[in-house]
Amino acid sequence: MVKKIQQVRAGVALIGAGMIAKTHVAALSDAQDVVELCSIISRNPEKARYLADYYHGPIPDFSSVLDAIADNPDIPIAIVATPPSVRKDVIAKLAQAGTHILLEKPLGRDPQEARDVVDICEQAGVKLGILFQHRVRPPAIAAARHVASGNLGHLGLVEISVPLWRDQSYYDELGRGTYARDGGGVMITNAIHSINLALSLTGPVKRVQAMTATTPLHNMEAEDFAVAGLEFECGAPGSFVASTAMFPHRTEVIRLHFERASLKIDKNALKINWRDGSTDVEAKEKGADKTNPLLGGKHEWHQAMIEDFVDAVRHGHKPIVTGREALASHDFIAAIELSSRTGHPVDLA
Repeated sequence: MVKKIQQVRAGVALIGAGMIAKTHVAALSDAQDVVELCSIISRNPEKARYLADYYHGPIPDFSSVLDAIADNPDIPIAIVATPPSVRKDVIAKLAQAGTHILLEKPLGRDPQEARDVVDICEQAGVKLGILFQHRVRPPAIAAARHVASGNLGHLGLVEISVPLWRDQSYYDELGRGTYARDGGGVMITNAIHSINLALSLTGPVKRVQAMTATTPLHNMEAEDFAVAGLEFECGAPGSFVASTAMFPHRTEVIRLHFERASLKIDKNALKINWRDGSTDVEAKEKGADKTNPLLGGKHEWHQAMIEDFVDAVRHGHKPIVTGREALASHDFIAAIELSSRTGHPVDLA
């Protein structure tokens, strides 16, 4: 039986106590009007205890085993933030018990594993939401509104740029940047956010021609650089470049060139250059209004995704990003990997 939200505040379990779990605890603390963090599960109890100390309120039990969470009718939602290599069995157990799942990206380490996760949740009748928090950034929301209006005309060209820097210490964490744990490198771990946002605005990609590489700047198994030429189903060409070897670190940027205007979308603002020469700047970020007490960084995008997912479970609508929608990002990455290996274009049809 699928669990329902019985209380005013939805009971939530956080599964996984790694780096991103800190952001979740901060977001859950600020979302206490709609959620209550009931449990934190980690293979390392000390990490769970550390996170529990920063939650704004008591956590009834931060050492519960997964079976107890799955069987608890007062915990209808689980946030799964484990590494991709250990989450499929966790999701299966939760879904079979009727627990709705908000999942940190990616869905899986490869497209088949991602589809398995989607199928598990759909067959169990539980909701599966994916945490692509770039989708709730104000510039992204404003861009989606303009694209949906039809006032921009036809899409003519797409640029997706993810110019990031990660020190070697980032990849020294056990398993990071490997296919066995993460499923790949910069694309599936970092650039997938921009890929998902871009595809939500452009529609599907028809064909890719690509190259990936591991630069001498990192000691890692998977790629830290990827570049591709794109052909979209709407007829527009495009480019994609992503790396964690680009110093200094810069923000991700998506540029969409339409018939009547060009949009520049990053985390700071939406800039619109109209063909008549005028320029608009919308959804400009004012700074960090909310800060993560553990990291000193922003967490309101995660909070917005959590609150939307709770509302989706409570009222029966789709979350911002469903598991099935997220499959397109995995297919995009797999096509680039295949094109790089073969040296040939890859069709996504």
